[in-house]
Amino acid sequence: MALLVCSTAISQTVALIEISGTVINHEKNEPLSDVSVQIKGSVTGTITDNSGSFILRTKQKLPFTLVFTSVGFKPQELEVKSLGSKLQVAMVTQTVLGNEVVVTASRVPESILKSPVAIQKLDIRAIKETPAPNFYDALENVKGVQMTTSSLTFKVPNTRGFNIPNNFRFMQLVDGVDMQAATLGVPLGNAIGPTELDIQSVEITPGAASALYGMNAINGMANLLTKNPFNSQGLSLYHKTGVNHVDGIDHSPALLTESAIRYAKALFHNKFAFKVNVGYMQGIDWRSNTRLDQNPNNLKSANPNFPSLNGENNAAFDGWNKYGDDALAGSNTSAISGLTIDNKPNQTLRVVRTGYWETDLVSPKVSNLKVDLAAHYRLTENAELSYSYRFGQMDGVFQRGNKIRLDNVKVQNHHLELKGSNYVIRSYVSLENTGDSYNVKPLADNLDLASGGSQTAWATKYKNALQEYAANNGGNLTSDNLAAANAYARGKADAGRVEPGTPEFDALKNTITKINNWDIKSSTIPDAPATGGAALVQKSRMYHTEAQWDLSKYTKAFDLLIGADARIYEVIPDGNNFVDFSRPISDRNKPVMVDGKVPDSSDFGSNVYYKKFGGFAQVTKTFFNDKLKLFGSLRYDYNPEFDPKFTPRLAAVYTANQRHNFRFTYQQGYRFPALFEALSYVNNGRVKRVGSLSYINEGLGYLENSYTQQSVVNFNAAVASQGNSDAAALANRDLLQWANLPKARPEQITSFEVGYKSVLLDNTLIVDVDAYTNKYVGFLGQVQVFVPIGETVGSDAAVIAMLDRNRDVSKADATTGNSASKGQERYRVYTNAKNAYYNYGSALGVTWNFFKKYTVAGNLSFNQMKSNKTDDIFVTGFNTPKWSTNLSFGNREVFKNVGFNVVWRWQDSFLWESPLVTGTISAYQTIDAQVTYRVPKVNASIKAGGANLLNHRYIQYAGGPTIGGLYYVAFTIDGLLK
Repeated sequence: MALLVCSTAISQTVALIEISGTVINHEKNEPLSDVSVQIKGSVTGTITDNSGSFILRTKQKLPFTLVFTSVGFKPQELEVKSLGSKLQVAMVTQTVLGNEVVVTASRVPESILKSPVAIQKLDIRAIKETPAPNFYDALENVKGVQMTTSSLTFKVPNTRGFNIPNNFRFMQLVDGVDMQAATLGVPLGNAIGPTELDIQSVEITPGAASALYGMNAINGMANLLTKNPFNSQGLSLYHKTGVNHVDGIDHSPALLTESAIRYAKALFHNKFAFKVNVGYMQGIDWRSNTRLDQNPNNLKSANPNFPSLNGENNAAFDGWNKYGDDALAGSNTSAISGLTIDNKPNQTLRVVRTGYWETDLVSPKVSNLKVDLAAHYRLTENAELSYSYRFGQMDGVFQRGNKIRLDNVKVQNHHLELKGSNYVIRSYVSLENTGDSYNVKPLADNLDLASGGSQTAWATKYKNALQEYAANNGGNLTSDNLAAANAYARGKADAGRVEPGTPEFDALKNTITKINNWDIKSSTIPDAPATGGAALVQKSRMYHTEAQWDLSKYTKAFDLLIGADARIYEVIPDGNNFVDFSRPISDRNKPVMVDGKVPDSSDFGSNVYYKKFGGFAQVTKTFFNDKLKLFGSLRYDYNPEFDPKFTPRLAAVYTANQRHNFRFTYQQGYRFPALFEALSYVNNGRVKRVGSLSYINEGLGYLENSYTQQSVVNFNAAVASQGNSDAAALANRDLLQWANLPKARPEQITSFEVGYKSVLLDNTLIVDVDAYTNKYVGFLGQVQVFVPIGETVGSDAAVIAMLDRNRDVSKADATTGNSASKGQERYRVYTNAKNAYYNYGSALGVTWNFFKKYTVAGNLSFNQMKSNKTDDIFVTGFNTPKWSTNLSFGNREVFKNVGFNVVWRWQDSFLWESPLVTGTISAYQTIDAQVTYRVPKVNASIKAGGANLLNHRYIQYAGGPTIGGLYYVAFTIDGLLK
């Protein structure tokens, strides 16, 4: 700060000069507003007003160069050697493609044609012309991008495979600020990002970027850049009204509205500027209501020996979007033994709780409030200090190991930045509060427990009802009457269970979603049921500081960029997702008692800190008259929980005949486990979800003392067919497989990429193609294991403990004493895969400007994973279509002030694998279109369009919502009160 004060004082001794002028459109001889006028190599600049005029005041010494830029026009440079008459500048319409400048690929400005890695950019013109409902949806049309839609308010992009709804591997930035919601473990993207009025451009880099950006960007990153208040001033208004659910299948037709307002102003001779943005969206969300069975009766986890229990009659039904019936996780199943079926004694049926559909548990109403404000002050000609504040409040749904209903989530960001001509220093803090959110699975589980009794009691009623049915129907259960018998038994067992749509259901649901303990009765809720809750209460913080310095003017032989960053997560234990690991295991999920009572504001122990630090250096050098440019970078990252890691990147770009650009890139990347992957301790009673750090395992034994889930399923299927006795269990002990999970380590990627980009046919055709291959080592994912309570894997007692919990204990072998087995604990563990994984792919993008202002563009992407010879401890989930493509056709001014754009998108079918739902995603295609009418006199536009015009219903991931058509009209007015 002392240096800044000194430099400011020195600058004040230099005389202030004034430069003025006018900028016009060369073709139409009309004034151009909003043209950026910048002194080259400094932060000093201004914009033209509605008459095309500008006034620039500076203390810069003559001569200097002014740079004039505006979207759709060719940039111009003008050297100012002396003061005199007004400057006259005529801007030429830019029909040349590929002239964009990007900063994300190398952290410094460079031509998009000569970027060392694949990169795509949506500028403000492309954003305005997209037929997508908003600019964030338009990312789905970018080459190589796969979008996952969890809600209207929550969408996550991904590139090059291994997609998940809460994507830890794809970084999302807004003006350099990471949008990751730390404790939720999801990137909030545009939920708290820019409004339609404030977005300037979006840059997307597919593939590893961790050599420059750290440990979260091994699959790629998106950088959302907003408008600077010095360059975009005035009052702007936006409103959109739309309608979805037009077919009335998942919900009656519903209105969606979105409004935004932006005001920006520069004061004190362009020394100070501020902006304020407010945006609000509300609507009825897409519904997750796919009623498929992911546990059909031919699986060992069901009842394959009884074919009549199939389809709707499946007693072990596990619905895609149903909860409380989780058969595959083993958490809601009962093995009913001792039955006589078809005159065969000692038969066993596997049945699951009835559960509840997601549409009964999750409200479809969603809203999103976004507020941000920023203040910028130019300390000197070459230094700008800014502070920005963002606040977002949102509803929605996202899928992790379970579905989470986000309700009244609040996230705040404070961001302080000092930017000079060759350096940037920024610090920010993110504050998170999950509001009234809740976890859908424990809600369903506890609804069943509170109104239908314990799992054991429910299974007993079910068995008694089966025997009662048999007695009333000739005294036998047969293959012919088994389906009817199960329907009868389920009705009897569910007697007293609260039903959706009733006041009793609503009252119990509201009570459970307010209890912040998922498996123990809360003494803080009056008249609470003897069950757990489902509330998701997280209030954690993330602190981040980074800096970079371009030393190129000091290193004449090459360009040098250096940088460093530090990040600290402060985790506030909540008793459900994060705990104080210094406390005894038995107390980790319990609130701290005060005078023997739980206080109104529960305290679950001391805060936990998760830290990482890093730094990088990048060297670039050109040869052969700038035909060859070499890049070399090395990054160092340290997390106290792991060994330090070095991440290199080597790249070369060769330009032939001034237009053919070939690039070659080799890089490595590492990813420390995300906060939820590292430190979670989710105790929802049936299946505990635990992080990857080894000290969490202390006293629990899931790493070294557990069996794999699939082997337990196979074991129980074999034992059930033999009467479900202890003797049968011991006879089939070889089916159980020791998990032997490894100690967690960072995930590593090694990537090689080649690419070609060129502008051809008299600067009207751009071709962009890339190909890549990736190798993942130590891939991080989830595996479910079973730990015998109080026993050691391999012992007789451990084998008996693996039997289904609710089996008929009368079948236990009293001579061995194993009937007193305590059973097992089930853990879903974040850990590393044992195999290495390879994936590869390519993407082609073509854009052609032809006949006046018509443009046709398209891209085609191919992604594939190479299969391994041996199975791993968990399914990695490539979750990416092999082929996807889109094609657009448009004209920004087909008639005077009228433009249009049409986009067709298609992707083929693929297998989606996850701990929650696994299933095939069908191929789908959609058509988006828009027509825009501009009113230049008031700088306004009206856009009418639709996404998925033909209302083709589709899903993007297993367990996700069904997406239909959305039709809208949007009004925009720019630049009032300049």
